[in-house]
This record gives sequence, structure tokens and C-alpha cells, in this order.
Amino acid sequence: MQENQNKMKILLNKVPQVTIFFWIIKILCTTVGETFADFINFNIGLGLTLTTIIMGAAFFIALFFQFKASKYVPAIYWVTVVLISVFGTLVTDNLTDNMGVPLEVSTAVFSVLLGLTFLLWYLSEKTLSIHSIFTRKREVFYWLTILFTFALGTAVGDLYSEQLGFGYLNTGIGVVIIIALVFLAYKFLKLDGVLAFWIAYILTRPLGASIGDYLSQSKVNGGLGLGTTVTSVIFLIAILAIIVFLAVSKIDTNAKSDIAETNQRNANKKHVLTQTIVVLVIFLVVGIGGYNWRSNNIASQGAEEQATLAGQLNDFVKIENDMLNAVNKNDFSSAKKGADNLEHRWDTQEPKLRKIDGATWTKIDGTIDVVLAAVRSSNHDVNKCKTALNNSFSTLNVENK
Repeated sequence: MQENQNKMKILLNKVPQVTIFFWIIKILCTTVGETFADFINFNIGLGLTLTTIIMGAAFFIALFFQFKASKYVPAIYWVTVVLISVFGTLVTDNLTDNMGVPLEVSTAVFSVLLGLTFLLWYLSEKTLSIHSIFTRKREVFYWLTILFTFALGTAVGDLYSEQLGFGYLNTGIGVVIIIALVFLAYKFLKLDGVLAFWIAYILTRPLGASIGDYLSQSKVNGGLGLGTTVTSVIFLIAILAIIVFLAVSKIDTNAKSDIAETNQRNANKKHVLTQTIVVLVIFLVVGIGGYNWRSNNIASQGAEEQATLAGQLNDFVKIENDMLNAVNKNDFSSAKKGADNLEHRWDTQEPKLRKIDGATWTKIDGTIDVVLAAVRSSNHDVNKCKTALNNSFSTLNVENK
């Protein structure tokens, strides 16, 4: 009788079993979340706000069909994951670029929201296992958790790779090392399976973003220069191929998971609570310690001696002036090269300049984002490019005096 009930729960479960394909497609989805958002924002030129509205609408439509389905359907589930990864990325980007919310604040807020979601989920359902998503309430908790993991992962990834200047490749390598340590702790130190799963799930977001940025960013930016279009297409094709394979083989429906049990009632709750507290303390110590160490290094380079950005923006003024001259001559090839150079230099100087005056940096960053989107747009709107460049050029000149 119990065996039949367990089989029925598996059939009714709205999410896949955790196999190697689950992790592969999850990382692919998070990579697409980073590159596809940039593609729509910059290459198509829709802008951050409109891109967020469109992708938000697409996500909620997909979520509607996910809730409407009576069982796990690979195509519906993974399309929803792709769209929530894009939307979660854009939520954080909007807070940072449009509203000027510091990444430190975004990281703290999304950490608290994620923690509260986990707490309410566990108090209500007595389990956080994804292999127990067979009620509407649990599904709501699940997708809310996924949204916050993507938003938090974006904030943490951008904080360390860009603002603190660790770079995309180093950030990705660091995340891989942490995930490997979590896996070893699960295998050999009896780390709770559900706890290990959610740590790895959260960390795959900055890992996927680092991979996406490393592949798509230009070589001067420290990437391989594939571009957001090529990178997005490659990963979307890979996602589609795996979805088709999963739909046909049903591996992620029939496979037994070895990472998390359906419920935790028989687990030592005190033991799991102790592990959770220890893991949180380790992440807080390492995360905050690494942040303070890097911030102090930036400060020691002389950033704290400068009260304003005056005199620090000469290179950016020159680059945008050259870009404006290129646009006036309809030389968009040179203008795009200038955009790559502008983005690279701005990202490289971000830790130092943001330390000097975060509010002004955010204001200038917003104008530069508009410039990059206008110049890289496929329709080559000269007037739009001139307006964006003149606005940013004026802002830079004012703050540079």
C-alpha cells in the first residue's frame, strides 16, 4: 500500500527527478538567463524596462501552464525555468541600474526573502524536498524559491565578478570549487541531502551567469567574444535537445533520486538544523570576509582619498567623443568597437569608481547602458545613438569637472 502511494506521488510530482541531466540543463538555463537578457536589452535595443516587462509577461504565461499541468511535463517545466532565469536576472538588473540599489543591499534583501520562503515552506509542509511537489501550496513555495534563487544568484555573481573585480572566469571557478566541496560534504560527511541540493541549486545561478558572460563578452572584456546572440543560440539549442531527450526517454521521471528524500519526517531534525546553522555561518564568514578583504584592497589603491569622480573620467569622455564622431560618419563598425572598449574600461574601473561615489557611478552607468544598447542595436538608428551619446557625454563632462 505504501509503495503504491509513493509511486502515485512520483507520478503527481510537478518537478523532475534529480539526475545529471537536471544539473546540466539547470546550468544551461541560467547561462541563457544571463545572455538572452543582454541580447534583448542591447542587441534588439528594447531597453531594460521594456525587456523586463516582456520577459515577465512570458514567464507568468509559462507559469500558468505549469500550474495547469497535472504532472511533470519536461517542455513546460524547463521553458518556465528558462524564463524565470531571465526574469530573475532582470529584476536584479533593474534594481541596480534603474533604481540605484547597491548590490550589497540586493544580496542582503534576496537572502532574507529566500530564507523566509524556506522557513515558511518548512513550517507549513515539514519538508523542503523538491520530490514532494504534488500540492498547489508546495508548488507556489517552490517557484517563489526558484525566483529568489535566480535574483540572489545574479546579485552575488555581479557583486563579486564586476563590482569587486574578481572577473567572470575567477568567479565561475570559485563557485565550482564551492559546489565540489558541498558534494564531497554530502558524500562523505553526511551533509543533509535537501540542504546540499538547495546550496548547489543557488550556486548554479552565479556559475551559469559567469559561463554566459565569459563566453559572450568581448575579448577586451576578458571573455571569448562569442557575443550574446551566438551564445544564446548555442545554449537554447542544447536545452531543446535535452528537453526532447528527456521527453522521449523519461529518465527524469522514472529515475530514483539519491540526493533528497520525499519527506524528512524520519530525519534527525536537530542534526539537520545544526548543519544548516553551520553552513550559514561558513557562508557568512567566507562571503563577508572575502567582500571586506577585496573592498579594503580597492580602498588601499587610493580610492578612499578621492571624494568625487572629478578628473577620473577623462578616458570615458574621449571614448564617447570618438564614438559620436563615428556615428556622425555612419561608421557603426568603429562605433561598436568603441562600445566594446567603453564597456571594458567601465567594468574594469567599476570597483574603484563605485567606491569613490556610488550614487554618481550608478547615474553614469545608466547612461552608458543606454549608449551600449543604442550603438549595438541591429537597426542602426543614428538619431537614437546621437541622443544616447550626447546625454551620456554631457553627464560624464559634468561629473568630471
